[in-house]
Amino acid sequence: MAIVGARQVGKSTLVKELIQKGHQAEYITFDDPATREFATAEPRAFLERFEGNVALDEVQLVPELMRAIKISVDRDRRPGRFLLTGSANVLTIPRVAESLAGRMELHTLWPLSQGELERRRETFIDRIFDAKTLQYGEHAAIRDDVVTRALIGGYPEAVARSPRPRMRWFRSYLDTVIQRTAREIREIERTAELPRILGALAGRPGSILNRAELSRVLGINVKTLDRYLTLLDQIFLVRLLPAWQQNIGKRLVKHPKVLLDDTGLLGFLSGISADRFKVDPAFAGPVLENFVGLELLKQIGWSTDAPNLYHFRSHEGDEVDFVLERREGTLVGIEVKAGPNIQSADFKGLAALLAARPKKVVRGVLLYTGSTTVPHGPGLLALPMTALWRM
Repeated sequence: MAIVGARQVGKSTLVKELIQKGHQAEYITFDDPATREFATAEPRAFLERFEGNVALDEVQLVPELMRAIKISVDRDRRPGRFLLTGSANVLTIPRVAESLAGRMELHTLWPLSQGELERRRETFIDRIFDAKTLQYGEHAAIRDDVVTRALIGGYPEAVARSPRPRMRWFRSYLDTVIQRTAREIREIERTAELPRILGALAGRPGSILNRAELSRVLGINVKTLDRYLTLLDQIFLVRLLPAWQQNIGKRLVKHPKVLLDDTGLLGFLSGISADRFKVDPAFAGPVLENFVGLELLKQIGWSTDAPNLYHFRSHEGDEVDFVLERREGTLVGIEVKAGPNIQSADFKGLAALLAARPKKVVRGVLLYTGSTTVPHGPGLLALPMTALWRM
């Protein structure tokens, strides 16, 4: 099994807790230079030291070890012998993917979800696919609370700090990830470009990726930009969300939507604070859209059917922020609005999606910062945004 995710989301803590609670395994971290050097130089000899199960932390640092693990797994298929963690998506590292494809179960550990912070298990995704009528309400205005949650983010260390120390933590975190993790995964000519690219993306959260336009703004050619974007996706700083199309073969051709993997980090990069939202509320929409997208991605990890997440844009220009699709093809559209009041025009994109696949769309949901459930004709309704983690 491999547990992957950004640095500081708690992978090592989780593995140590699993061992403490009964998983019999020896814990080894490749953050230790001597251990890393031995495993790199003599991978088979390194593995032969262990008689039982072993947990290997930050395995992306030793890609040379992957073939030796493959040989060992092929000889002895007992599950649980190897528990791997990585601060990069190991399936995007060629030598790792080739060696372990079909031989390991992969789990992504995200920053904490809002339900985890409130110590409740979210069931939002499974419930919105249920054809039953949905009802949910709040007792008070929720906009300020949701904005505050978004700007704190989900990294455990950041959540535990007050605003100023949290900003210092984000600065240090970015320096570590960019200077260390990025260069561990792939050699890049100029690490200084990564903060510039992240800053540009943070200035347009939840937007459709226009590589040509972004290339011009940054003064980086498109091929080089693609390489940096791939790297940022590998190390869990950005997520490229594909477009939903009826023709499955065309989905990868359409422009993806870009999400930053933590809205606390997004706020730090773009210089946005809760006070600035009050002065200029236009910032709230894109940030809360990114926030909702991340909460959906986190919940997909433990939902019953684990649907895929897309965005939708029709030829006529109608858009839906997020589309969840189950394996059998049923769909739910989700639109995000930062304001507490709704109008008929807010449902335009959801109605277009419903018209495009009337037999497949279970419902269209508008998540907004009001406090009540508001039906809007057959198959459409508005829900308070907090329903994401409290319904």
